[in-house]
Amino acid sequence: MRYIGIDYGKKRVGIALSDTEGKMAFPTAVLANDTTLMQRIDELCKQEQVGKIIIGHSLHSAGGENTIQSAINEFITDLTLQLGLPVDLEPEQYSTQEAIRFQGRTELTDASAAAVILNSYLAHVNPTHYHDDE
Repeated sequence: MRYIGIDYGKKRVGIALSDTEGKMAFPTAVLANDTTLMQRIDELCKQEQVGKIIIGHSLHSAGGENTIQSAINEFITDLTLQLGLPVDLEPEQYSTQEAIRFQGRTELTDASAAAVILNSYLAHVNPTHYHDDE
């Protein structure tokens, strides 16, 4: 199954897609968080035959939800109603910092953060995929 990973932000939304087997995530796009966002995600999910959506769960260092999480929760409701795909949350603490550490800050940093979130999810839901060569 193919997954889409989303790093939600008030201005920009990072998008990552997994390979068709759901083994690894790849940075895909950074979309403006505007009135076309839902339609663009819907089109991408249909085009790429996505079966599940993974969204970064925004937590602060003490483990509680950050202030942006309420906007993310509304976004999840809208996604569920419009796309009808299952949605899971994955902790996204430090995903942007990790993306910057790997590649530096670029126009695709938010997409890379989405890939970090999605790879983290894939590692714990499909752990055998990460040990196929052993």
